[in-house]
This record gives sequence, structure tokens and C-alpha cells, in this order.
Amino acid sequence: MDVTSSELVFDFPFFIRAYKDGRIERLIGTDVVPPSTNPVTGVQSKDVVLVPETGLSVRLYLPKTAADPGHKLPLLLYFHGGGFCIETASSPTYHNYLNSLVDEAKVVVVSVDYRRAPEYPLPVAYDDSWAAVKWAASHSAGGGPEMWLNDYVDFDRVFFAGDSAGGNIAHNMALRIGSEGINGIKVVGMVLIHPFFWGKDPIGVPDQGDGGAPPSGLADKLWMFVCPTSSGSDDPLINPVKDPKFGSLGCVKVLVCVAEKDSLRDRGRYYCEELGKSGWRGTAEIMEAAGENHVFHLFSPATDNAVAMLKRVASFINDEGNS
Repeated sequence: MDVTSSELVFDFPFFIRAYKDGRIERLIGTDVVPPSTNPVTGVQSKDVVLVPETGLSVRLYLPKTAADPGHKLPLLLYFHGGGFCIETASSPTYHNYLNSLVDEAKVVVVSVDYRRAPEYPLPVAYDDSWAAVKWAASHSAGGGPEMWLNDYVDFDRVFFAGDSAGGNIAHNMALRIGSEGINGIKVVGMVLIHPFFWGKDPIGVPDQGDGGAPPSGLADKLWMFVCPTSSGSDDPLINPVKDPKFGSLGCVKVLVCVAEKDSLRDRGRYYCEELGKSGWRGTAEIMEAAGENHVFHLFSPATDNAVAMLKRVASFINDEGNS
């Protein structure tokens, strides 16, 4: 055996390892669960392949209250986290969270199973996510291939959301909506949960301790690992305030959720503050969970803070006054 085959070229402890021979070892986020009808909430889910050539797929969720096709519901496009390189839309972590969110918010969800780095380095995840957005929009006139979207979705009430790397993707999708536009849908708002944004210059306190997100030096390395063609940590894809188009975000309201012990907390706050100064004509609000770590709600969904955030996200989606 060639000893170089076991040589590490990238190591994110307890997360992912890449070896010189091309092997990728994902240390978490590899479990999957099938779609189902949840016995407690009645939420139904199913998987749909959008692009057979690449394997791009989505997991759809439909609340029990969608029994009447004449009662249209908001649509949420959700982008999972995992540093762009672990987890999937069929992970039990995300399946359970979205079952709860769909039941609480009474919303139809399209959870995007984008291709992951390093096998498919960025911008592949962004391209896959945009393809999923366009696929969802293709149902706006009622003639798309997926009956759940044709029958139950109000395309004037579309939302984007995601956590960590998924929050980053959600932002970039909303920015693309604002700069390029898309026919058939109105993106009302966006929820960014502990979004993975970064930059060369420190913001606030750069490290909050062991909060679950990468510390500053490793965040820089992780970004270049998943996006090797990037110019670095001030690339607008990871540091959105550097983007000249930042103020053209294509929605009218934003909720940014941060956690007190998360090393990404101050980036989330900074994003919210700078958005208010950018000329964007919308409203941005922030919710902070005291004493919590990065994506705590996924691992401890029954805690008071996790329940409070779930209800806040549901309320944000269903607040007709700001849509």
C-alpha cells in the first residue's frame, strides 16, 4: 500500500477528512431516513429527482392541513447546512426539523439536496440550488410536474431559509433573485439560521469558544477547501457585505437567528446591521439565543430556546402584515 494514500490534505476534526489519494471521509452527517408520513404531525414527505444526470433532488413536505387544494399555503425553499460538504436533505437531523417546522408553520417545503464539496466544489451547490428554485417557480401557473406544488402553493408567498452553509446559500439565492429576477414567484422573506459568513477582518469577538462552528483559522481553510477557485475569505459568496449588489436582495424582510456561543454570531449581527445601511428597501430583524451553540436547535429540538426559535420562524413566515 502506498503510504501517501493515507496522507491527509485536509482535516476538520470530527467533521470531514480528505486524503491525498482522493478519498473523502465524512465523520458525521452520513445517516439517512426515507420520506414518510409522520405519525404524530401527519406531515407527508417524498423525494423528487430534478436532474437525473447529476442526481439533483429535493425532499418535499406537505402539512396535514393541506387537505383542501383550494387553500393555498406559503412555500419555503430550505437549504441544509453542513459546511457545504456534509449532511443531506435526507439526514434525520433535517428530516425531523422540517417535519416540526412544516407542522408549526403550515407551509409546503422544498428541501434541496444539492451536490457537496469537495467532490463537487462550489459553485456547484449554488448552481444546484438555483436550479431547484427555478424548478419550483415552474409550477407557478399550475402546470408543473409536481402536483403538491401545483395544488397547494401560493407563489406570492415564497420564502428561503437555511442554517449555517445553508443560510449562506439562501442569501445567495435571494441576491440572485434581486439581481436577475425570476418569473412566477414573489420571494417575500428569508430566514438565516446561524449563517456561515466570514471575512478577512475580524468582526466583534472572532472566537466564542467551542460553539460548534469552525474557529477563525479553520473557517478560512474550510472555505478554500469547498471553494478552491475563490479569491479568499472576502469573496462576496462568503463575505456578502463585500458584494456591490448587497443592497439588491430580492425579498422584503429578513430574519437572522444567532446563538450567543457561536463563533459565527457576530458575522450574523454584522450582516443584519450592514443590510440596514445598504439601501435595501426591506426590514431586517435578529433573534439571539442566550447560552446556545451553533445549530443547537437541530440537536436539542425540545429545549425552550429551540421551541422559541421554531415558533419565531413560523410566525415570520405567516405574518401577513409584512409580506
